[in-house]
Amino acid sequence: MSVQSISNRVVITECPRDAMQGWPRQIPTEQKIRYLNTLLQVGFDVLDFGSFVSPKAVPQMADTDEVVKALKKNAHTALLAIVVNERGAEKALQYEIIDFIGFPFSLSETFQLRNAHQTMAQAQEQISRILQLLKGSHLQLLVYLSMGFGNPYGDPYHEEWVYAWIDQLASLGIRYFALADTVAKAHPALIERIFQRILPAFPQLEIGAHFHVTTQNWESNLRAAFASGCRRFDAALGGYGGCPMAEDHLTGNLATENLVAFLDQQQASYAIDRSKFQQALHLVSEIFS
Repeated sequence: MSVQSISNRVVITECPRDAMQGWPRQIPTEQKIRYLNTLLQVGFDVLDFGSFVSPKAVPQMADTDEVVKALKKNAHTALLAIVVNERGAEKALQYEIIDFIGFPFSLSETFQLRNAHQTMAQAQEQISRILQLLKGSHLQLLVYLSMGFGNPYGDPYHEEWVYAWIDQLASLGIRYFALADTVAKAHPALIERIFQRILPAFPQLEIGAHFHVTTQNWESNLRAAFASGCRRFDAALGGYGGCPMAEDHLTGNLATENLVAFLDQQQASYAIDRSKFQQALHLVSEIFS
């Protein structure tokens, strides 16, 4: 049974990679390992821990190989790493403890070029090649539909494209998707229309929300997605992060502590260890000092 068909169970992906990747001070590898292992003890459903991308493009993630070797995997939390090409996927395949690789596919041509130095057509080719690489392996591919709620570049956008791209990519065998509001362009009415369109249309898929938010819109956007049936949410403790390629310093990730408080208000169920969660919260200020 799909997770999304269980109305009260929410899947939480904690995203320290997204929080760390654009941080202006290089975080020492030892601190990253300590922080990630603390997060693993919390028991999140998924931990987005790192990325196998060019160290020139994202210097903060240059030590992902070293980091992953030191992670203390548990039976409760799946590990996810971001890749943008076959080379990154081949790296991820070297590590048995990684469960998912995430590929950012943008609905904006401009952002696809900025984020991964690929056209949308080239990104589609990469997805097809990565799927071939993953055949027979334990790894699952999750596709992020970046700029899924519009873009600031003047590129064409239509909300129906979200349905069309999910339909096309699902036909390749992809089961996992996250709609990414990369630069906080989403608003409740748009969120409701999109999720109310796609969730009933693709009950066999796992479709979540990756919101970059402001202090003004996080709750209204989260509420709209939850009310529309979304039960998979990405978040980061402290609300740190946001895409460094988007160059919008006013937005950050949905704060995990805000997500948890909201889910408690909704009497939703989710899997975390409360005491370990508090320990991780105390560690956030040390990591992002």
